[in-house]
Amino acid sequence: MLEYKFDTQLLIEGTGLDEDAINDYITQNIKGDCLLAVGDDELIKIHYHTNTPWKVLEYAASLGDIHDIVVENMERQSQGLDG
Repeated sequence: MLEYKFDTQLLIEGTGLDEDAINDYITQNIKGDCLLAVGDDELIKIHYHTNTPWKVLEYAASLGDIHDIVVENMERQSQGLDG
């Protein structure tokens, strides 16, 4: 059984984005692991394992336009099922 079962990935498109601030906010406010928040001030790629992917999406949407959203259930995938 995985501690964090949802692999959450998305892009944030906006202006004045700060990958360090995004990283800090997510790690301090949304439980999970394996965070990647990389990009520049107009486009950030997020990858995060969490049990509350909606919190990641809600936060990201507050920063800009979100797209290319993927939320996969890694627990199901580990059982050979569609995630």
